[in-house]
Amino acid sequence: MSFLDRLKRVASTREGEPEPRVSTLPDPGDEPLADLPLTPETRRIGEEEKAHIAQALEALATEGVDVDDLASISAGLDRALASWLTDRSGDHDAIVQRYAVAIGEHLHRHTDLAWEVVTDAFGTDLAVAAGDFVVVPANLVAVRWMRREQGWVPSVVGHLVTVRSW
Repeated sequence: MSFLDRLKRVASTREGEPEPRVSTLPDPGDEPLADLPLTPETRRIGEEEKAHIAQALEALATEGVDVDDLASISAGLDRALASWLTDRSGDHDAIVQRYAVAIGEHLHRHTDLAWEVVTDAFGTDLAVAAGDFVVVPANLVAVRWMRREQGWVPSVVGHLVTVRSW
C-alpha cells in the first residue's frame, strides 16, 4: 500500500478495528480498480507532500544522514534495520518512508527526476519522475526491508543516478 493510501486508511479507520496485515492485491484506495490508469499519471506535489518530505529530511539530518551521500543513506538505513530487528520497537513503516524520502531526494538533487505524486494500477504514492520514467522510492525500500537486505543503496540508487544524470 502506498504512503498516500495509508494516510487515507488511517484517517478513515475506526478505533478497535485491526488493519489487515496482508492483502493479496494492491489497495486502490477509494478508487474503483477500473478507474485506475494502466500507465502512470502524475501531478505536482502539494503542500502536504512538501511538508512530509521536509519532516523526513529533518529527521534524517537528526540521525546524521547526508542525503547527498549514498554511503550515508545506506549506513543510516542499515543501522535502522539492525536496530529494529533487535528490539522491534518503533514504526517500521515510518522508517521505510523516511529512507524512501532520502533516496527520492537524492535522485531529485542528482538527476533530472522531480518529486511528483504518481497514480497507477497499484495506487497513489510519492515518486520521482521525468516523463514516463518513474521511480517510487518507497517500493525500493519496502521490498528490501521485507527481505532484510543491507548495503544495497549505493549500487541500486547509484545505477539510477548514472542512468538519469543530466
